[in-house]
Amino acid sequence: MGKRYRSVSGTVFDMFNYVFLAGFAVCAIIPFVYVISGSFATDVELTQRSFFLIPKTFSINAYTFIFSTDTIIRSIGVSMYVTTVGTIVNLFFTVTMAYPLARRSLMGRNTILNLVVFSMLFGGGMIPTYLVVRELGLLDSYWALILPGAISAFNLIIVKNFFQELPPGLEEAARIDGCTELGLLWRIVLPLSKPVLATFALFYAVGHWNNFFSALLYINDPAKWPLQVMLRQIVLLSQAAAGNMNEMDPNFVQPPEQSIKMAVIVVGTVPILLVYPFLQKHFAKGVMIGSIKG
Repeated sequence: MGKRYRSVSGTVFDMFNYVFLAGFAVCAIIPFVYVISGSFATDVELTQRSFFLIPKTFSINAYTFIFSTDTIIRSIGVSMYVTTVGTIVNLFFTVTMAYPLARRSLMGRNTILNLVVFSMLFGGGMIPTYLVVRELGLLDSYWALILPGAISAFNLIIVKNFFQELPPGLEEAARIDGCTELGLLWRIVLPLSKPVLATFALFYAVGHWNNFFSALLYINDPAKWPLQVMLRQIVLLSQAAAGNMNEMDPNFVQPPEQSIKMAVIVVGTVPILLVYPFLQKHFAKGVMIGSIKG
């Protein structure tokens, strides 16, 4: 094969992209590295050095302190429960609504789609939503964090468009083989939709994990607070003690408040970051599919 030559302008454009993306990546990573380093730093180092990426002396006192009680562990459990159940509920309602809407023969399809678009443009607002949740008896319930956002209209439209673009020959072949409508969805459509489902599962999961405002509105019992609300109380309001010195060894020196805040931020961020590598392959493919067919 002949050797491919690139134009000078194309080479310069590629170099600009590499430099820009590298600079953007560094700007995004450095603050997180600083927070991780600060969570392992000692009181003396945090006082003497205004900025560092690698602490001179590593200390795990901040983590030992915040895990001396079950406050953070309980909040992590609540966040994991809401994220897992919420994502399953999101995908279930999104798929079961997008699949029939992908059929052009569905009666009233255009009316339903117009209502979906209308909900994207005009929302009920915070107070009406709160009143509905209260009247349904969902206050202080984890379902109050899940059901009000069971379906994202934007995600629904993207998934509907993806289903709509699947080859009609597959459907016809499945029907000739005696496949029912539910079997067609379960055996044909869903296996072919793994990239887009993985992508929106990640979107929904990140949304649930980072959501703290709904918990502030609907959850009054501190024992049911998810991790992000606990993180807000500790970082912004310096409330809700993350540890208990009575549970520590008498020789234990309480870590500085700044180090405790950084440790809590790391604990609140790392779990959702660990999920990404398992979905990265499907995520990249799903985003490209959505960009082409959405």
